[in-house]
Amino acid sequence: MDAVEALDAAERALRDDDVIVVPTDTVYGLAALPGSSRAVDKLYALKDRPPAMPIAMLVASRAQAASLAGAVPPQVERLMDAFWPGPLTLVLATGGDEGPATVGVRCPAHDFVRALARRVGPLAVTSANRHGRATAPGAEEAAHSLAGDVALVIDGGPCAGIASTVVDGTDPGLPVLRDGPIGRGDILDVALR
Repeated sequence: MDAVEALDAAERALRDDDVIVVPTDTVYGLAALPGSSRAVDKLYALKDRPPAMPIAMLVASRAQAASLAGAVPPQVERLMDAFWPGPLTLVLATGGDEGPATVGVRCPAHDFVRALARRVGPLAVTSANRHGRATAPGAEEAAHSLAGDVALVIDGGPCAGIASTVVDGTDPGLPVLRDGPIGRGDILDVALR
C-alpha cells in the first residue's frame, strides 16, 4: 500500500471509532480519535493501561496544538520553536472549565502521522505496547504485543527510538516528567534565552 492508500485506510479506521498502530519518529504508537470514547476505551484496554493515566495528543502543527491548549508561556513557545517537530511532549494548560486541566501535546517529526493529523485532527496516541513494557521496534511485533487486535497496522519500517521527553510547560521551572532524547540542559538552554 502506498502512502496515500495508507492515509486513506488510517482515516477510515479512525473515523469508524477504531484503534490503529502507526509509526512515529520515536516508537510505534497506538492511535485513536480523542472524541471517540469507544476508541479511547479500547486504546486503554489494548495497553492494559490504568484509566487514570492521561494519553498525549499528537498534532500536525502549532495551530492544532493551540486548539487543545490555553495561552502558552513564552518559554514554552521557544521550546516549540526549537524542538517541534520532534521528540518533545509538552504538558500544557487546557484553559477550559470542563475536562482535564492539562493536556500533553507533541508535534512529531514523522510525515505520515502529521499528514494523518491534518486530515482528522489531533490524535490520542500512546506507545504501542502493554503498560510498563518496552515497545517493539517493528510494526507487526508492536501490534502483537497488545492485549487484543487493532483495526489497522501501518508499517513504517523500524521505529527503534526512545519515547519522547515530557516537560511540564505549566510549571515555570519546566520540570522533566519523563527523560527522553532531549536532555534537561537543552530544555533550559532554549527556554531561558
